[in-house]
Amino acid sequence: MTGYIFPNELEVNWGLFIVLYPYLTGLVAGAFIVSSLYHVFGVEKLKPVSRLALLAALAVLLVAPMALTSHLGQPLRALNMLWTPNPTSAMAGFGYIYSFYLIIVLLEIWFMYRKDLVQWAAEKPGWVGKMYNLLTLGAKDISPSALQTDHKVVGILAIVGIPSAAFLHGYVGFIFGAIKANPWWSTPLMPVIFLLSAIVSGIALLIIVYAASCLLRRREMDFHCLMTMNKYLWVFLIFAFVLEVLEVIHMAYEAEKKWSAVKGLITQVLPFSYFGIQLGGMLAAFFLLLAGRWKKISQSIARNLTLAAGGLVLASVLAMRFNVVIGGQLISKSLKGYAVFHVPLWEEGIIPAAGFLILPFVLLVGLVYLLPPWLDSQPEKKRRRGFERNPHRQEHGSIFKRLFPFGEH
Repeated sequence: MTGYIFPNELEVNWGLFIVLYPYLTGLVAGAFIVSSLYHVFGVEKLKPVSRLALLAALAVLLVAPMALTSHLGQPLRALNMLWTPNPTSAMAGFGYIYSFYLIIVLLEIWFMYRKDLVQWAAEKPGWVGKMYNLLTLGAKDISPSALQTDHKVVGILAIVGIPSAAFLHGYVGFIFGAIKANPWWSTPLMPVIFLLSAIVSGIALLIIVYAASCLLRRREMDFHCLMTMNKYLWVFLIFAFVLEVLEVIHMAYEAEKKWSAVKGLITQVLPFSYFGIQLGGMLAAFFLLLAGRWKKISQSIARNLTLAAGGLVLASVLAMRFNVVIGGQLISKSLKGYAVFHVPLWEEGIIPAAGFLILPFVLLVGLVYLLPPWLDSQPEKKRRRGFERNPHRQEHGSIFKRLFPFGEH
């Protein structure tokens, strides 16, 4: 500890599990937004990752509440807020928001794969075929009119899912922002900051997952799809970075009593985590994404720059969650001291937290094996020689169309 803190502030109650909870829910929201850009806004270049995005969202969605309920000590107690709801409790609202959003994702995946499930049930032998037959739920009509209805339902579910995804993660920021007694949390910008950082982390995750899937399958990445994700990540990253900086600038400009405590937190207690990883990672990712779309570089360099930017974004958003959740608890109510957080190895420590970060990828591998998301057969990766020009930069049109290619075919 440093300075003066009260005796009941020596222990940090919300540890790494609570850090991972908003981080994982953010990945869900961001991945779903990518899928919705194709199904709702008609961004055809995102078609190769439209199904993969939904499967990734489902895999992370299944793991997100595990970190939260594990923090409770007795996870079954979390059901009490569903059996005895309190309509005035923001925390109790998570159970309903999460359940509704999970239903939306499951329904969208089922309608999207229904034709494939029927075909696989007829083609696959043995227990595999029986499993797919069970997943059809008895709906085996794959006539053109039925498939057209499925397509419309998928679009409707995607439209409903967009505000649901925003509520799922925006409410986490709302909970922190509504705690008036904490100077680091109490700001009306908190829900928006959480939502925008969720979108950028989800897009970054999908970039990494798409690249890894192509590498493992020995297939070429769709370069235009990758560059489209590059564009959207770059645009949303601008808004996320600006709002995070404006939040601190606004506190400094107001120069209230709480500013001295916040200033000490980010400059003395968390300087590397805040300036080095959170803000520095976002700035570095911004320039890497911009450099990846430079017309004079090769496709391989553009891909590597985009992947590096995706990794930096994931790290910076994780640091942002840590700085908010842990940093807010380090400030004393006296505003004249700071507690110390020691990261444990077990309990709510590094090893179980790493397990929660790895588990979504394990589930995603199983989902991809069960429901292959690949829409077309891509050629096997070949060794290339010489310098490849970046064809993405040969497109023409307004700056708005380049940044927001809605409806492009």
